[in-house]
Amino acid sequence: MVDPRNSQFNRARAVSRLLLALVVFLLARAIAEHSAHGFADSAWEPMLEQAMLAFMLLLGFSFLGLTQDKQVHPVAEQGFLRREGWRRETAQGIALGWAMALVCLIPVVVFGGLVVRFHFTAGALGWLIADTLFFALATLVVTIAFQGYPFQCAIRAFGEPSATLLMAILYGVMQIGYPGANRASTAFCFAFGLMLGIAYLRTRALWLPWGLHFGWIAAQALLFGLPVNAATTYSPVVQSDAYAPQFFSGSDYGFNASWFAVLIALASLPVLFRLTRDLSFRYNAPVLIPGGVPVDLDAAARRQHEAATREQTPAEKPLVQILSAAPPMTANLPHSPVNPRPDAPESHVN
Repeated sequence: MVDPRNSQFNRARAVSRLLLALVVFLLARAIAEHSAHGFADSAWEPMLEQAMLAFMLLLGFSFLGLTQDKQVHPVAEQGFLRREGWRRETAQGIALGWAMALVCLIPVVVFGGLVVRFHFTAGALGWLIADTLFFALATLVVTIAFQGYPFQCAIRAFGEPSATLLMAILYGVMQIGYPGANRASTAFCFAFGLMLGIAYLRTRALWLPWGLHFGWIAAQALLFGLPVNAATTYSPVVQSDAYAPQFFSGSDYGFNASWFAVLIALASLPVLFRLTRDLSFRYNAPVLIPGGVPVDLDAAARRQHEAATREQTPAEKPLVQILSAAPPMTANLPHSPVNPRPDAPESHVN
């Protein structure tokens, strides 16, 4: 019989659950794509596909956590904890992603040019909201798949550093199939995957990595009107054409194929560590497990205080009775009137 406390046994179980999570991901994606084909003539098809995929991944991984890991709250334990400050964590991630995109845009403007066109119509604004929701769902899918339950299984199987590298490599490999992908795009996805994994490890939640991914993509596509993975139809309000060396602009593929973006992602790691310093201290501090004999410190302190402040009454000393000395016994002296000499003459009193 295998000892469940054996580390090799626990690692094997974690690897098997990681493989089960991969099967769930492939099945969920196939079902979501097949179901979305029913809306093939609708412009809502991409959004519906991402919504169904996110729901099925969340449901499938929750089922694995409930049945395989005996998790009481599988959704929360995946990383979606409704804890204090979760909105602020998401906003911090969005701000960091937006800042990265802005820094990547600066050399494009300085060393090249940017032609911007605006279309402010009621229909364009409505589709802008729809595209924002699409990017929120699409980045949510990536976050659940690469920083959620599968990432946690990989951590239990290989440890945090190896698991982070593994998920970053898988994220980079998945981007190879995109039209126009190149070495720079693979390198960027690897570096960005490292950022997302570290963001989860620092916060033990998915809010900040989700916000980081959404901020990076939405800033490029919706705010700046730049292509994302060679697609240029995401922003109906802003359309931009970048004229700069491919090292900075990534050409028609976008910043995801820019070597400068790779450098920015690596340079942003210290910023990420600084941004999550308090969160890491709060959620990564070791839990102190008490040991030894339980002691009621409050009761002990109360007894010590009472003993120190109690009015001291002098103890009553026992009475000591001093008895008089015994009278000395009369000695038989020769001239004692009690015992006169026998030869003494009797005295007569007339």
